[in-house]
Amino acid sequence: MTVWFLSFSPVEQALSATLFTWFVTALGAALVFFFKTISRNSMDAMLGGAAGVMIAASYWSLLAPAITMVEEQGGIPWLPPLIGFLSGGAFLWGVDKILPHLHPGFPVAEAEGIKTSWQRSVLLVLAITLHNIPEGLAVGVAFGAAATGSPSANLGMAMALALGIGLQNFPEGAAVSIPLRREGMSRLKSFWYGQLSGAVEPVAGVFGAFAVIMMQPLLPYALSFAAGAMIYVVAEELIPESQAEKHSDVATIGLMLGFALMMTLDVALG
Repeated sequence: MTVWFLSFSPVEQALSATLFTWFVTALGAALVFFFKTISRNSMDAMLGGAAGVMIAASYWSLLAPAITMVEEQGGIPWLPPLIGFLSGGAFLWGVDKILPHLHPGFPVAEAEGIKTSWQRSVLLVLAITLHNIPEGLAVGVAFGAAATGSPSANLGMAMALALGIGLQNFPEGAAVSIPLRREGMSRLKSFWYGQLSGAVEPVAGVFGAFAVIMMQPLLPYALSFAAGAMIYVVAEELIPESQAEKHSDVATIGLMLGFALMMTLDVALG
């Protein structure tokens, strides 16, 4: 941890961390300048890894601190985390049903959400943006929690979460830009759409940090809400997409490695 980062306010820390995660999304999108396609095995492994990171982060960085906080406050340890977790999943379910979006590899006719005449490129960006809302929110809530002084949440944990989320954003950027390039879009335009999918993370991160600082009693709910939203994304999007071509071993190994990486980061730094 450098001195300049420690001198930031929690909201500024959350903004800096989510700008980093957005930058890694852009790095993934930049693969389009070097490749027109990525093998299905490679993409499945990266999507599986992203799922593993998000599952591990949901517990070690979000749910476990929420449970500990409720215990410290003398409450019912499982109740606020349960409410927050299910609320996070319900929120993403609602957004998924409303926001028009299209998953990579599917025809426009299979776009989800409200029916629209939007272009395929816009729908693809919105699909990855759905992934990034809970990720940015989780990072922001983690930095906000660290600022409260609770023994169960610290800056190292928040930084580990930001690093893990950043690493798994790499394939998400590529998952937008490379399919667009394969369909004939220019490299520059494909890159632009790919990196744009991560732009929501700084917004969600700042909102999350500010909200928990202003409403500290809701912190266990906020941490669990972010966890529920991330698990919804994993179960609804990442795992099905990584297994779509029946390369189950590759995707599963990627998930295991991603989980192990995030668990190591969180325990070592948190």
